[in-house]
Amino acid sequence: MAGKSARLREHLLALLRDGLAPHDRLPPERSLAEEFGLSRLTVRRVLDELEQEGLVYRVRGSGTFAGEPRIAKSVELTSFTEDMRARGLRPGSSPVTRELVPAGADVGYALRLSPSEEVLRLTRVRTADGEPMCLERTHLPAALVPGGLDLDGSLYEELARRYDIVPRRAEQTINATVLGPDDAEALQVAAFSPAFLVRRTAYDDRGRPVERAESLYRGDRYAYHLTIYRA
Repeated sequence: MAGKSARLREHLLALLRDGLAPHDRLPPERSLAEEFGLSRLTVRRVLDELEQEGLVYRVRGSGTFAGEPRIAKSVELTSFTEDMRARGLRPGSSPVTRELVPAGADVGYALRLSPSEEVLRLTRVRTADGEPMCLERTHLPAALVPGGLDLDGSLYEELARRYDIVPRRAEQTINATVLGPDDAEALQVAAFSPAFLVRRTAYDDRGRPVERAESLYRGDRYAYHLTIYRA
């Protein structure tokens, strides 16, 4: 039985890789069970695994469908623009909201500022080939960017070009979450869809914190790739 279910899994993976476009319907469970000599329960378990891996999704009463390919993000200090270009995708963003606001307790602590000091807050929806991928809120010490930023592309490229600020390392945390109604609407997905909440503080060569960012990545289109070494 294990061999048959493994053959079914390989067959479906090949179908998803070479035969089906995103949102195409997979063969019905009944026909897969008959073709591979398996029970409907076993077929369902194989499809459950693929759904958990984000490769397929189900619509009640309609069947199982090929999912959108996920964008794998390696743990390197790169901007969203650099990530997308490296994967052959066209990066973009919605109009940027720029505002000078008090740092507040959390951002001030991360950037080593008093809560009353001003930061430049940038909010934008980041896209890949025109599709929303990430809702990004970035805070920069206002004193480091006195002329503001004309930002349409890469934040890091603009910081380097205008202010000679180059982030060299970052501390980052990643948490699983769900999207509230407003954030979900911005990313064009259903409310309470799964997402990654990524918080990052970036530092320059002098060890100064130069960026505090909170980004919400769509869980159905984004994944993190880690290479782990044993000491």
